[in-house]
Amino acid sequence: MADTRVIALALHPARQQAFDSAVEFISGLRGTGILCLVQPDRLDEFRALLPDAHLGPHTGLDPAELSVAFGGDGTILRAAEWAVPRGIPILGVNLGHVGFLAELEASQIPSLIDCVVNKTYRVERRLTVDVTVRDAPGGEQIWSSFAINEVSLEKQARERMIDVLVEVDGRPLSRWWADGLLVSTPSGSTAYAFSASGPVVWPDVFALLLVPLSAHALFARPMVLSPLSTVRIRMLSGHDSHGVVWCDGRRTFDIAAGMEIEATQGAHPLLLARTSEQPFTTRLVRKFGLPVDGWRNAGGPRVD
Repeated sequence: MADTRVIALALHPARQQAFDSAVEFISGLRGTGILCLVQPDRLDEFRALLPDAHLGPHTGLDPAELSVAFGGDGTILRAAEWAVPRGIPILGVNLGHVGFLAELEASQIPSLIDCVVNKTYRVERRLTVDVTVRDAPGGEQIWSSFAINEVSLEKQARERMIDVLVEVDGRPLSRWWADGLLVSTPSGSTAYAFSASGPVVWPDVFALLLVPLSAHALFARPMVLSPLSTVRIRMLSGHDSHGVVWCDGRRTFDIAAGMEIEATQGAHPLLLARTSEQPFTTRLVRKFGLPVDGWRNAGGPRVD
């Protein structure tokens, strides 16, 4: 058993195509000796369709050489909660719309099978963010988590803004009345930060982004920080303000006036398995449908 190769599968919970793609993938691995771990509540479904497949329950305790996520970037973020702390690479099969983290499309399952069997994928390291919430500046830690895309502080009540003081590397930067703030990774620069008018940052650039959300200030521009920077966001006391900390829109913690959020480069990188040397520029053009031929030649031949 110690020599058995193990692949963990993560599926979008509501898409039949995710299940069907996983069935195709597992079917292609029959006879290779590779063990596929699937969600325990769907194990019987897989076994009914693939009685001779090498299957087991994905309990979260088993080691694996790779996690294959069938869905969109959201499915990859769910898989990352288990894979990132364990240093396990994730390979995404995109069933969504944009899918910047995903590597392959559903039509490329045969290529995926060949790549996994022959271990021809390479591993790309991506920066993550560690976040800590303290009960007071420099006080006791009361919550911690990590983020692949971004950690956000957002107002809890729609009718109220939050009053925050932001420090970078121990020095005050600015005080803002705002809807919130983001500390984003380059991976997240095409996600929430992009929607907030932040810059697109190539994923091999190691940096942190600080993006105010609808701040009432003359200076409220997105900023690119050193990956070694420490960002502290203080909910100022004396104000009836409450906020919510989100990590990738998945893990959340309520905070109140007087508390402090600290964001730093993550201790564990995101490991993405790649099957090709597709440049990020090509991925960006394809995912956003950028008009590389210009609007005048929108119907003409493309420039490769």
